[in-house]
Order: sequence, then C-alpha cells, then structure tokens
Amino acid sequence: MENTATEYNAVEYEVLQVPWWLVVLEGIFVVIIGLFLLFSPVETTITLVQILGIFWLLGGALSILSLLVDRENPGWKLLSGIMGILIGLLVFVYPLIPFAVLALFVIILGIGSIIYGAIRLVWALKGGGLGMAVLGLLTIAIGILLLVNPLAGAIILPWMYGIFLVAGGIAALLSGLKMKSRKNISYTG
Repeated sequence: MENTATEYNAVEYEVLQVPWWLVVLEGIFVVIIGLFLLFSPVETTITLVQILGIFWLLGGALSILSLLVDRENPGWKLLSGIMGILIGLLVFVYPLIPFAVLALFVIILGIGSIIYGAIRLVWALKGGGLGMAVLGLLTIAIGILLLVNPLAGAIILPWMYGIFLVAGGIAALLSGLKMKSRKNISYTG
C-alpha cells in the first residue's frame, strides 16, 4: 500500500512537468527579493517599479510588432502597444510616478495578485502540493486587501510583499525539495 501512495505522489508532481531544481531556484530567488523588501523597502520598491516599466515598454513594443505577423484586432494591438510604451517609459524614467497615482497602481497589483494566486491554486490542485496552495492563498488574500483599501495597502505594500515573498519562497523551496525526494523514491522503488 505504501508503494502505491509513493507512486501516486510521484505522478502528482509530474503533472506540472517542472523540474524540482527550478522550483527550488524560484524559492531562493523569491526569498532574496522578500528580504530586500523587508530590510530596504523604498529602494527595492523603486527598483521593482523600474523593472515593471521595462516589461511594459517591451510588452508595448511587442504588441505593435505583432501587427506585422497577425493583423487581427489591429486597433487594440496598436492602442495597447502605444499605451505600454508610454507607460513603460514614464515609469522607467520617473519611477516615483506610480507613488503619485498609488491608488491605481495598488488596484492593478491587487487584481494581478488575485489572478496570480488563482494560477498557483490551480497548480496546487494539479499536484503542486501544499506549498503551492499556501502561496496561492496568500497571494489572493493580499490582492483582496489591496482592492479593499488601496491607500493602506500602498503604505504597507513593501513589507506585506516582503513577508509574503519570504513565506512563499520557503514554501516553494520545501516543495521543490519534496519533489526531488519523491523523484528519488520513485526511481529506487
């Protein structure tokens, strides 16, 4: 009976088709960012906002370039591309602007957190384990908090995300190590 349970758990993790070492690496990376947010919240937040600006800039450029390949919905792609480029440049050049329009920024983060958390929960249900489920639930809870009170969320956001990232990173790290041990058991059994 024990062998069947071991085989079942090994199959659960294979559903994700993510190597264990990638989950461990993600956990380590997330813990490091979380610690930076806890001990240097302002500088880390500005850096993360600038990175977000780069992603918006690149996303906008790719949206416009996609018109060369796919002419479907050209108006939306062009509008999306132009907006992405403008917002990306603005945020990258002036990283404190999101703090001026913090309510909108926090609402966007809240919606993104809920979506990201839901994705993590789906992964957990497909065999990602308890660590993935905890990460998903924490992300959804933070997203709801940010949507309910954006100003309070904005003030404590760096510390909230720091705590969340450290906890989630440790959970991912443990989940990755568990995946490795399950894989070793399935090969030796």
